[in-house]
Amino acid sequence: MIIGVPKEIKKDEHRVALLPVGAEILARRRHRVLVEKGAGIGSGISDAEYRAAGAQIVRSAAQIWKRADMIIKVKEPQPVEIRMSKEEQILFTYFHFAANKPLTYGLLKTGAICIAYETMVGSDGTLPLLTPMSEVAGRMAVQEGAKYLERPMGGLGILLGGVPGVDPAHVSILGGGVVGTHAAKMAAGLGANVTILDINLERLRYLADVLPANVTTLMSNPANIREEISKADLVIGAVLIPGAKAPKLVTRRMLKLMKQGSVIVDVAVDQGGCIETIKPTTHSNPIYDVDGVIHYAVANMPGAVSRTSTYALTNATFPYALDIANKGWEKAAKGNNTIWTGVNMLRGEVTDAAVAHAFRIKYTALEEII
Repeated sequence: MIIGVPKEIKKDEHRVALLPVGAEILARRRHRVLVEKGAGIGSGISDAEYRAAGAQIVRSAAQIWKRADMIIKVKEPQPVEIRMSKEEQILFTYFHFAANKPLTYGLLKTGAICIAYETMVGSDGTLPLLTPMSEVAGRMAVQEGAKYLERPMGGLGILLGGVPGVDPAHVSILGGGVVGTHAAKMAAGLGANVTILDINLERLRYLADVLPANVTTLMSNPANIREEISKADLVIGAVLIPGAKAPKLVTRRMLKLMKQGSVIVDVAVDQGGCIETIKPTTHSNPIYDVDGVIHYAVANMPGAVSRTSTYALTNATFPYALDIANKGWEKAAKGNNTIWTGVNMLRGEVTDAAVAHAFRIKYTALEEII
């Protein structure tokens, strides 16, 4: 199989989808690996390292898209990449279709086979390819929130952990999954008073057992959310419904309850966000103000720590990429349910129920096609 690794072109995205060691293993299995010139530079990986591993360095992204049987990426195809995609080409990357109508309809027209990292479900019910970036994003959410609470950044002028004799910041985290848990660990470690909200009581019991004493667990409901955001200096949106748009837990009206100069970091922005006033931003222009509340909504947060993120992501994605390359996507999906659950789109059909529901598109179960 010919595997293509184009350079990421989404704004401020510096990750790369394959390490040189991955190219080496693929080459040993008699696959051809095409890497676009400079694809790894943002993660500290040179073209020479890919060449030494057996990959071919290609100057043109267009040539990679034209020649590759499978494209491995980090972020969703951008408009120019959608136009280069072709029928039966395997696209293996993050898509977040439910929050992006142009992407969904654009790739449907191509007839490509879209296997989404974010909907692949492991045998234990976890999301193995979403987890590493959720870990990074959860930790970064606290780091970025703390920065924008500083007065020169427009915030309240609060040190997240406080000092002796002065109260620390109050951090409210909406969602007790991977993002929320890592955010809570970071915020608590810095000394903040933290409340983490979730709708799953068993999850809250678990979090109460494993998180430090300065973390309080709370059932998520409209009344508790209103009370929490009125006290919060920093609100972190960490809600995930796999493949579907995130529910709007904080409305525009509720924003009036928040302190002037408080900060929202919505990690759920990739799936539409759980804050009604959220809209995607970039690392170059990460924040905006609504009603005196700072909104941080960078849609590819882990891209800022690209070397860490690249290694963490490829540790998780490569075994599945290798399986698809060795067996072909159909045989790999039939033999591995995790890959099966990642198939969102196939030959112009939507095969993920949540994506179909988001746009009221006809849903076709994968087993009806293969």
